[in-house]
Amino acid sequence: MTTAGANEALPPVRKRITVRCTPDQAFDLFTAGIARWWPLATHSVGLEDAAICVVEPRVGGRLFETDKAGTERQWGEVLVWEPPRRLVFTWHPGRAAETAQTVEVTFTGDGDVTVLRLEHREWQRAGDHAEAVRDRYDQGWRAVLDAFIGGTAA
Repeated sequence: MTTAGANEALPPVRKRITVRCTPDQAFDLFTAGIARWWPLATHSVGLEDAAICVVEPRVGGRLFETDKAGTERQWGEVLVWEPPRRLVFTWHPGRAAETAQTVEVTFTGDGDVTVLRLEHREWQRAGDHAEAVRDRYDQGWRAVLDAFIGGTAA
Protein backbone atom coordinates (compact mmCIF):
# COMPACT_ATOMS: atom_id res chain seq x y z
CA MET A 1 0.00 0.00 0.00
CA THR A 2 1.18 3.53 -0.76
CA THR A 3 1.82 5.91 2.13
CA ALA A 4 1.12 9.62 1.84
CA GLY A 5 0.12 12.28 4.33
CA ALA A 6 -3.22 14.02 4.08
CA ASN A 7 -1.69 16.98 2.21
CA GLU A 8 0.59 14.98 -0.07
CA ALA A 9 -0.44 14.05 -3.59
CA LEU A 10 -0.48 10.33 -4.28
CA PRO A 11 1.67 9.37 -7.27
CA PRO A 12 -0.08 8.59 -10.55
CA VAL A 13 -0.67 5.01 -11.62
CA ARG A 14 1.46 4.48 -14.71
CA LYS A 15 1.26 1.52 -17.06
CA ARG A 16 3.14 0.76 -20.29
CA ILE A 17 2.42 -2.00 -22.77
CA THR A 18 3.63 -2.83 -26.26
CA VAL A 19 1.18 -4.12 -28.86
CA ARG A 20 1.70 -5.48 -32.35
CA CYS A 21 -0.29 -3.01 -34.39
CA THR A 22 0.03 0.54 -35.69
CA PRO A 23 -0.85 3.54 -33.51
CA ASP A 24 -3.95 4.10 -35.69
CA GLN A 25 -5.12 0.55 -35.04
CA ALA A 26 -4.31 0.70 -31.31
CA PHE A 27 -6.12 4.05 -30.85
CA ASP A 28 -9.13 2.79 -32.82
CA LEU A 29 -9.33 -0.42 -30.78
CA PHE A 30 -8.94 1.44 -27.47
CA THR A 31 -11.75 3.87 -28.37
CA ALA A 32 -14.16 2.71 -31.10
CA GLY A 33 -13.48 -0.95 -30.33
CA ILE A 34 -13.62 -0.76 -26.54
CA ALA A 35 -16.71 -2.98 -26.34
CA ARG A 36 -14.74 -5.81 -28.01
CA TRP A 37 -12.10 -6.06 -25.30
CA TRP A 38 -13.06 -4.23 -22.07
CA PRO A 39 -13.69 -6.83 -19.30
CA LEU A 40 -17.19 -5.60 -18.36
CA ALA A 41 -18.04 -8.58 -16.15
CA THR A 42 -15.25 -7.63 -13.74
CA HIS A 43 -14.44 -3.95 -14.50
CA SER A 44 -17.71 -2.02 -14.73
CA VAL A 45 -20.42 -0.57 -12.54
CA GLY A 46 -23.03 -3.16 -13.53
CA LEU A 47 -20.61 -6.11 -13.58
CA GLU A 48 -22.54 -9.18 -14.89
CA ASP A 49 -25.47 -6.92 -15.90
CA ALA A 50 -23.28 -4.64 -18.05
CA ALA A 51 -23.91 -5.14 -21.76
CA ILE A 52 -21.67 -2.68 -23.61
CA CYS A 53 -19.30 0.24 -23.09
CA VAL A 54 -18.73 3.20 -25.40
CA VAL A 55 -16.27 6.05 -25.94
CA GLU A 56 -17.91 8.92 -27.83
CA PRO A 57 -15.21 10.10 -30.30
CA ARG A 58 -14.87 13.82 -29.54
CA VAL A 59 -13.91 16.32 -26.86
CA GLY A 60 -16.88 16.39 -24.51
CA GLY A 61 -17.84 12.85 -25.50
CA ARG A 62 -18.84 10.42 -22.79
CA LEU A 63 -17.32 7.15 -21.68
CA PHE A 64 -20.19 5.03 -20.42
CA GLU A 65 -21.63 1.58 -20.04
CA THR A 66 -25.15 0.40 -20.76
CA ASP A 67 -26.62 -2.49 -18.82
CA LYS A 68 -28.92 -5.22 -20.12
CA ALA A 69 -32.00 -3.18 -19.08
CA GLY A 70 -30.78 -0.16 -21.10
CA THR A 71 -29.60 1.98 -18.16
CA GLU A 72 -26.53 4.09 -18.93
CA ARG A 73 -23.85 4.75 -16.31
CA GLN A 74 -21.27 7.37 -17.14
CA TRP A 75 -17.61 6.58 -16.47
CA GLY A 76 -16.12 9.89 -17.60
CA GLU A 77 -15.79 12.56 -20.26
CA VAL A 78 -13.27 13.02 -23.08
CA LEU A 79 -11.04 16.05 -22.44
CA VAL A 80 -8.50 15.60 -25.28
CA TRP A 81 -9.12 13.72 -28.54
CA GLU A 82 -5.99 13.54 -30.73
CA PRO A 83 -6.15 10.36 -32.82
CA PRO A 84 -3.98 8.36 -33.12
CA ARG A 85 -1.58 9.83 -30.55
CA ARG A 86 -3.40 10.85 -27.40
CA LEU A 87 -6.62 10.53 -25.42
CA VAL A 88 -7.36 12.21 -22.08
CA PHE A 89 -10.55 11.65 -20.10
CA THR A 90 -12.04 12.08 -16.66
CA TRP A 91 -12.73 8.87 -14.77
CA HIS A 92 -15.46 8.29 -12.17
CA PRO A 93 -17.35 5.04 -12.87
CA GLY A 94 -20.03 4.60 -10.24
CA ARG A 95 -19.07 7.84 -8.49
CA ALA A 96 -20.03 11.51 -8.67
CA ALA A 97 -18.28 13.53 -11.41
CA GLU A 98 -16.64 15.82 -8.85
CA THR A 99 -14.60 12.85 -7.59
CA ALA A 100 -13.17 12.14 -11.06
CA GLN A 101 -9.51 11.55 -11.69
CA THR A 102 -7.83 12.13 -15.05
CA VAL A 103 -6.57 9.33 -17.29
CA GLU A 104 -4.17 10.06 -20.16
CA VAL A 105 -3.38 7.42 -22.78
CA THR A 106 -0.71 7.93 -25.44
CA PHE A 107 0.11 5.77 -28.45
CA THR A 108 3.65 5.91 -29.87
CA GLY A 109 4.50 3.72 -32.80
CA ASP A 110 7.26 2.41 -34.94
CA GLY A 111 5.85 0.51 -37.88
CA ASP A 112 3.57 -2.26 -36.70
CA VAL A 113 4.52 -1.91 -33.02
CA THR A 114 2.88 0.61 -30.67
CA VAL A 115 3.74 1.55 -27.12
CA LEU A 116 0.65 2.47 -25.10
CA ARG A 117 1.29 4.51 -21.98
CA LEU A 118 -1.48 5.12 -19.47
CA GLU A 119 -1.30 7.58 -16.59
CA HIS A 120 -4.14 7.78 -14.04
CA ARG A 121 -3.72 10.79 -11.75
CA GLU A 122 -5.38 13.25 -9.32
CA TRP A 123 -6.17 10.70 -6.61
CA GLN A 124 -6.90 13.38 -4.00
CA ARG A 125 -10.29 13.83 -5.70
CA ALA A 126 -11.35 10.42 -4.38
CA GLY A 127 -11.49 11.90 -0.87
CA ASP A 128 -10.76 9.95 2.29
CA HIS A 129 -10.39 6.67 0.42
CA ALA A 130 -7.96 7.97 -2.23
CA GLU A 131 -5.10 5.70 -1.23
CA ALA A 132 -7.22 2.53 -1.32
CA VAL A 133 -8.83 3.55 -4.61
CA ARG A 134 -5.41 4.21 -6.15
CA ASP A 135 -4.11 0.82 -5.01
CA ARG A 136 -7.13 -0.97 -6.55
CA TYR A 137 -6.65 0.83 -9.86
CA ASP A 138 -2.94 0.03 -9.89
CA GLN A 139 -3.98 -3.64 -10.08
CA GLY A 140 -7.13 -3.06 -12.13
CA TRP A 141 -5.45 -1.26 -15.02
CA ARG A 142 -3.10 -4.23 -15.44
CA ALA A 143 -6.07 -6.57 -15.94
CA VAL A 144 -7.76 -4.12 -18.30
CA LEU A 145 -4.61 -3.65 -20.39
CA ASP A 146 -4.07 -7.42 -20.51
CA ALA A 147 -7.57 -7.64 -22.04
CA PHE A 148 -6.60 -4.89 -24.51
CA ILE A 149 -3.48 -6.83 -25.53
CA GLY A 150 -5.72 -9.86 -26.14
CA GLY A 151 -7.98 -7.65 -28.28
CA THR A 152 -5.12 -6.57 -30.54
CA ALA A 153 -4.69 -10.16 -31.67
CA ALA A 154 -8.34 -10.38 -32.77
